[in-house]
Amino acid sequence: MANLSLRKPMDQLLTEVDDPERSLKKTLGPANLIALGIGAIIGAGLFVRTAAAAANNAGPSVTLGFVIAAVGCAFAGLCYAEFASMIPVAGSAYTYSYATMGELVAWIIGWDLVLEYGIGAATVGIAWSEYLNKLLEFLPGSPTVPYAWCHSPFEVLRDATGAVVSHGIMNVPALFIILALSLLLIRGMRESAFVNGLIVIAKVAIVILVIITGWHFINPANHNPYIPAPTTVVDSQGVAHHFGGIRGLLGAAGVVFFAFIGFDAVSTAAQESHNPKRDMPIGILGSLAICTVLYILFAHVLTGIATVQDFRTAGREASVAYAITKYMAGYGWLAKLVTVAILAGFSSVILVMLMGQSRVFFSMSRDGLVPKVFSEVHPRYRTPWKSNLLFFVFVGSFAAFIPGDIVGDMTSIGTLFAFILVCAGVWILRVRDPGLHREFRTPLVPLVPILGILVCAAMIFGLGWPNWLRLGIWLVVGLVIYFGYSRHHSKLRASAR
Repeated sequence: MANLSLRKPMDQLLTEVDDPERSLKKTLGPANLIALGIGAIIGAGLFVRTAAAAANNAGPSVTLGFVIAAVGCAFAGLCYAEFASMIPVAGSAYTYSYATMGELVAWIIGWDLVLEYGIGAATVGIAWSEYLNKLLEFLPGSPTVPYAWCHSPFEVLRDATGAVVSHGIMNVPALFIILALSLLLIRGMRESAFVNGLIVIAKVAIVILVIITGWHFINPANHNPYIPAPTTVVDSQGVAHHFGGIRGLLGAAGVVFFAFIGFDAVSTAAQESHNPKRDMPIGILGSLAICTVLYILFAHVLTGIATVQDFRTAGREASVAYAITKYMAGYGWLAKLVTVAILAGFSSVILVMLMGQSRVFFSMSRDGLVPKVFSEVHPRYRTPWKSNLLFFVFVGSFAAFIPGDIVGDMTSIGTLFAFILVCAGVWILRVRDPGLHREFRTPLVPLVPILGILVCAAMIFGLGWPNWLRLGIWLVVGLVIYFGYSRHHSKLRASAR
């Protein structure tokens, strides 16, 4: 059990950046990174989780949930920006933790990031499947995907009387989109970034269009009361949620927190950035600021157009298209346009999350904590292609066989835990090595890291005990792997013997 806090030397981390045999191709500038961040941020969180949080947690005050989540992300984002400018190496929070808090904590955070990126990609893949069916409904004569083949085995379709009329078997569309984007990532980051840039422009334009046109259809009655009285609601899967009051707000913040996942994925591309010390803070904070404003406005409009009951029943899936079709007469064309843009937007989110996941395990593999296959680089494309294929199998399995609400909440709690460790890491490193050169410095340390830890912990509290239990089980599995394999194959530990 000795040396569990063994830390990776900073000079070794920085040396790896310049190793041509182990480096990734540098193709990204600040504009690419901001687009990468927006590409990951605006997606399922906004178009799917907003309605889920309104239905199960906060009603129209889901906008305040976005504010709480944004505050937590801003504190964490400032900490991420300092680390990313100081340690421009692929791996994100895993790499930062290895340099500040030691190997065991680094392993925990690396394993935890699978919840953020891998399970997050599965969540968005499931949402992509929902909107694909909505698009097929809009196309005359086009067959839709049968319920059994676009839902997990744990989901059932009920009629108006509550009788079960169909059982889910496998979510085939979700599996398909994850495969397609995994193959694109293998092809290369330049091509992936170009495709992502086009998608970002389209979906940001659609979000703005919905805000502008939908504003005139807001029904003030839907915003009254803005913060519902505390009560409990049971969702379609039979899970009870705190609705209204402060518990409802914290729960909503934890649910819609998924909507902000992505700005930290920018940091995983540090090794593929032209000038990471300058570009990382710009990419992280720029994408976060732009998306926060759009989120609050969008949530206000969506909850003003449709009712909370809509989001609990017929409008639970593809909620944005449903609200437009039902309440915005004469705007059927917008519902169709939104559906196409959302499908494209979801694709970019999955792309960035799969990229982030493979880059985290790329770093862990180079350190010996996971098998070498995860860091094998394609001789032509210079991408971790075997890692992409392995994570297709893993992520695709979750997307095909687990309900979206479950994987979405697992993603949120895993990311919140990662943010807490990053905030703590900045504080620890300031105390341990205050003279280290920092291109970007988090302001008001330790106040900002402490506030980041507290806000993220409050959102974890709001997600409730089922998600605490899932996180606990996940971490126990990770510790078994660490003590059974990683600790014995650690290159840093071997060099210290």
